[in-house]
Amino acid sequence: MSTINIIETRVRGFIADIQHPKQKKKINSNDLELQLRKLLDDYFEMDGYSLFYRAIETLQSEGQLIPIQNNQYNGRTPALPLYYWVNIKVQEHKWDRLAMMKLSDQFDFSFYERHPEWQTQDEWVRIQNVYAFIQSSQERAIVSVEERSLELFGHEKFLLDDESFPEGKGFLTRIGVSEDKLKMLNYGEPFVFWMKQGKEIKDIQRVLIVENLSFFHTSIKLLEANLLDYEPELIIYGEGKKIERSFSFFFKMFPPNNYLFYYAGDLDTEGYGIIVRLIEKYPDCCIQPALKIYRKMLECLEQRNDQKLGQTQNFKYRDAFFQWFTEGEQNLLMQLWQENKRIPQEVLTIETWRRWQ
Repeated sequence: MSTINIIETRVRGFIADIQHPKQKKKINSNDLELQLRKLLDDYFEMDGYSLFYRAIETLQSEGQLIPIQNNQYNGRTPALPLYYWVNIKVQEHKWDRLAMMKLSDQFDFSFYERHPEWQTQDEWVRIQNVYAFIQSSQERAIVSVEERSLELFGHEKFLLDDESFPEGKGFLTRIGVSEDKLKMLNYGEPFVFWMKQGKEIKDIQRVLIVENLSFFHTSIKLLEANLLDYEPELIIYGEGKKIERSFSFFFKMFPPNNYLFYYAGDLDTEGYGIIVRLIEKYPDCCIQPALKIYRKMLECLEQRNDQKLGQTQNFKYRDAFFQWFTEGEQNLLMQLWQENKRIPQEVLTIETWRRWQ
């Protein structure tokens, strides 16, 4: 048996031992790896962690494991989520095919044909609830995702990316139904913003989004002193990755216009991902990195520190972010990347800003 198969076979055995026919079980990936290390004397010699990582990824792709997304990781490289749900055992009794055909005018059951382990009684009840709603949907009003989720599934967080309801994630994709069909909207979250004194909403054209709270307050002081790059009329506190959920709220508050959005965050893996995903999600908006601000951060290279625990290096986000910079700047950014270092936005203070005046 090959080394890969030994590791994968062991992991599959552990998973099978704790699988339950009616409910998901929670496991700790560090605990699981520790069991392997105890069983295999040559675990480290065979580069066991790399093989363990591949085995977990395989089981995840098969739907046997579902990662719990709570920003907790196992502290290894490449990183794995610290916790997973172990999916229920494949059921012996499947859904009635005739009943599936009766509902197939609204739903695509191909996923369930490929993954019979999802043919559970609870899932069938959810599908029936959705089918009943669609029959009368013309008479229904548009509500929030949370409100519709509570009505149809008994909990307001079921359709959200919430670790308490792992079976809720991807439910609409599994049945091939859009949020529009359920007449619900994922409302953007309000965000904190500051408008330049003397300006009105109609005057806003340039908007600066900053990732961190400290630089949000620093930006306000700089703008009041007419020292801030881009001279934005509005500054938004992005609050890390929250801006990806709250950005749509901007268009509910402010009138249509050809806005110029500039984003400035930490020079690290998470910061690269935020700006790249914003650009991808809102292709009709003019969103770009605040290069002048990032260049000031690069001048503070000596203040770099270690990447945050749990951040996984994503080459797609790295390359998409780096292409905005000159060759010399890309070399500095690559140095950070290779050293697994970062430059936090907090290097930009009122005091350090004076260097460039």
